[in-house]
Amino acid sequence: MHDPRPHGSGLDPANESPFKGKTGLQRVWNALHYSLAGLRAAYRYEDAFRQETWLAVVLIPLALMLPVGWLAKGLLIASVLLVLIVELLNSAVEAVVDRVSLENHRLAKRAKDIGSAAVLVTLLLVLVVWSCVLMEVL
Repeated sequence: MHDPRPHGSGLDPANESPFKGKTGLQRVWNALHYSLAGLRAAYRYEDAFRQETWLAVVLIPLALMLPVGWLAKGLLIASVLLVLIVELLNSAVEAVVDRVSLENHRLAKRAKDIGSAAVLVTLLLVLVVWSCVLMEVL
């Protein structure tokens, strides 16, 4: 088997981080726990994620109850879940920016503003998808 890493590159994953190198079911188990910890942290510390979670709690069951086909239901649910995904990524970017420095810096502001814009675009996507599907129903 060919090793794709350049010789002497120092790119051995086990040496990059003490958290790398787990394989198989242990890696999956660890990843599950890290993911659940991330969801708990986002819900606990991020107001926007908490609000969007409650929006999902309302909209996802509503999507399942609407008299539309499974593809439409899938689009409705996917649009809502996409908001949560983008909010998680935005929160991660904000946490990293704040970890690096709390200084008011134009690049830090740009990173945070772009993350916020990504959330806004996904919320607009929810509005468009839900409007299109509801116009079919009504």
